[in-house]
Amino acid sequence: MAAYELPKVWKWEDENDKKGGNRPTAGARFEQKLPVGDAPFQLYSLGTPNGIKATIMLEELKELGVEGAEYDLYKINIGEGDQFGSDFVEINPNSKIPALVDQSQNPRLNIFESGSILLYLAEKFNQLIPTDIQGRTETLNWLFWQIGAGPYVGGGFGHFFAYAPEPMEYPIDRFTMETKRQLDLLDKTLAERPYIAGDMYTIADIAIWSWYGRLALGELYEGSYEFLNMDEYTHLLEWARRINERPGVQKGLAADYQPLED
Repeated sequence: MAAYELPKVWKWEDENDKKGGNRPTAGARFEQKLPVGDAPFQLYSLGTPNGIKATIMLEELKELGVEGAEYDLYKINIGEGDQFGSDFVEINPNSKIPALVDQSQNPRLNIFESGSILLYLAEKFNQLIPTDIQGRTETLNWLFWQIGAGPYVGGGFGHFFAYAPEPMEYPIDRFTMETKRQLDLLDKTLAERPYIAGDMYTIADIAIWSWYGRLALGELYEGSYEFLNMDEYTHLLEWARRINERPGVQKGLAADYQPLED
């Protein structure tokens, strides 16, 4: 294989007019009307690590007996390019799931980015986030840590370990090193406290479990449990298994996605 020669100006060599697929431009690619139900929240998503944050959060709120947390859930098939439809882009101009609409507000309120959705719901219902400044700040520390750290696991380690056309030593070594550093950080943190931010289960646990808990349980990338030697992260594993048993988490994972069209 010839060595890669860095061009002075990068050019997209695989231009196409496909509905889905990556492009170096943003915006809607086609007209699409999204269905809208009667529930206060309309959630357009998919069962990815980022997507399940929203369903788990809403189901946890329902488990707490919160009124007004009902939602209609619609499947955005990112493999087919649904995230580039005009209605979805109006909710989230970045064309990523999950995207949430609070139609109990007038005018309706669009919320995008999984961390923003978790924080919005926590603050709206005053649940799963501490009210004291120390606890709230520690929760947000870890919430924003996950948002910044997660791409190294998904777009970095996960991509090159599970999805790249062929194994490549340099990127696999680079992203495995960082992923294991993050796992070690979580393991050491959870050796000292029952939940990520302290004694209370919070939105930080939901955000981090959706990526790192699922990874620790071997449910993200086939073969990664052994490859990452997950057995050495005993405190992380105990936390991941404990969170996995929560009814709200199980209901969030099993949520029924309605199709965009019948």
